[in-house]
Amino acid sequence: MIPWLAGRPTFPPVDRALAEPNGLLAAGGALTPPWLLEAYRHGIFPWFSEGEPILWWSPDPRLILVPAEIRISRSLRKRLRRGEFEVRLDTAFARVMAACAAPRERAVGTWITDSIQAAYRAMHELGYAHSVECWQDDELVGGLYGMAVGRVFFGESMFARVTDASKVALAHLARLLEQRNYAIIDCQMTTAHLQSMGAREISRALFSAGLARWTQEGDRPQMWTSDALASLSWR
Repeated sequence: MIPWLAGRPTFPPVDRALAEPNGLLAAGGALTPPWLLEAYRHGIFPWFSEGEPILWWSPDPRLILVPAEIRISRSLRKRLRRGEFEVRLDTAFARVMAACAAPRERAVGTWITDSIQAAYRAMHELGYAHSVECWQDDELVGGLYGMAVGRVFFGESMFARVTDASKVALAHLARLLEQRNYAIIDCQMTTAHLQSMGAREISRALFSAGLARWTQEGDRPQMWTSDALASLSWR
């Protein structure tokens, strides 16, 4: 059994999460900024389908990417050097979320529900949630979004309508966060795609210990501007 949350935004210790399904910790609560900030500071994130209660997760192990350790293939580096995409920050956050929520091949439904989209749009307005966007001919063709709390970027989802667009977005994000002294990008769940780009698993205990420091450090929340990408180099 998992606890039902109500009242103040307080979560049980993450080591009480279930082993199966991996990381299920609690249900209930709300998708308001106080609940989301409290969750992310402890390595907890919401993940549920339409018609379900809010479910909160903290899986073990945790997939993370240290920004300086991103692995960029030769072909992707060539694409980056050619500048095939115009990369922007925080200019189309709602559109990126909607694109991530759109139906995908061999997928049934989406966890990026209307309530999730509304919640993260509110976090975006507060300067916590951000998008990295790839554009071609003024058309949004790929990108990602997530939450920045302290020196941690919690990646949520990405999409691509053109080959490598999401990889280009992730490469720009990693380089930007490296410049800004972020500790990690939290990838949440393990995928071969993210591992191929340098992500690796760590224990939940080690992840939680790092968050206790990293989420209390760094700059105050604010909107990101695309001119921050101007100094990035792809040699």
